[in-house]
Amino acid sequence: MLFHGLEGSSRSHYARALMELLAEIGWRGVIPHFRGCGGEPNLRPRAYHSGDHEEIGAMLADATIHAAGISLGGSALLNWLGRAGPDARNVLASAAAVSTPLDLTAAGLSIDRGFNHVYAWHFLATLRPKSRAIARRFPGLLDEARLRRAFSMYAFDNAVTAPLHGFADTLDYWRRASSKPWLDRVALPTLVLNAKNDPFVPGASLPRPGEVSPAVLLEQPEEGGHCGFMVGPFPGRLTWLPQRLLQFFRAGC
Repeated sequence: MLFHGLEGSSRSHYARALMELLAEIGWRGVIPHFRGCGGEPNLRPRAYHSGDHEEIGAMLADATIHAAGISLGGSALLNWLGRAGPDARNVLASAAAVSTPLDLTAAGLSIDRGFNHVYAWHFLATLRPKSRAIARRFPGLLDEARLRRAFSMYAFDNAVTAPLHGFADTLDYWRRASSKPWLDRVALPTLVLNAKNDPFVPGASLPRPGEVSPAVLLEQPEEGGHCGFMVGPFPGRLTWLPQRLLQFFRAGC
């Protein structure tokens, strides 16, 4: 089971690459969509967020052997793994989190700075209309004036993510939903893969071996960007990441 990133879906490049490899070897793969990301309107007064461990637990209730999360999906998955502890072994054999913003405060500040703000605008181009739809469907739930002024991820989380999901404000959300503090409680083989040149995840915020449980394998290559890990001459191929995930799931190492 693959959990996609912020505003991703089963159509995301990393999702298609992994599912193509699974089909070649005869494995079954599934990509559940977070609320509002599958082409259907979100009818509930909530959305999805980096610490959404309850949604992860519900989606893993079906027969699943291995789970991977990309970016936000990885954050939510690690939140669930840390909280589940040894009980996670009743559901999964192994897990992986790729390009995950483990420290949401560091990543949240990074995405609103410099050229990264172009990517923030890309996310907001779909997040804001979805949030306006929730505001119209549930009058009084969100401050629409604040939502109209949300032109950064910090402002969006303050206007939407925090009030929808029981956080006091952006900083409270970033602190409580960060997955890094849960890494020392993960009890099943888990790969945590972060490129050191990821523009959204500052290298200084990445965990060190002493901050994670013995079940967690940290891989922090110098190159790879955010959810990229391209190989070969330009424009590159997306083959390395699905192959690395499959290798880990097969061997647990």
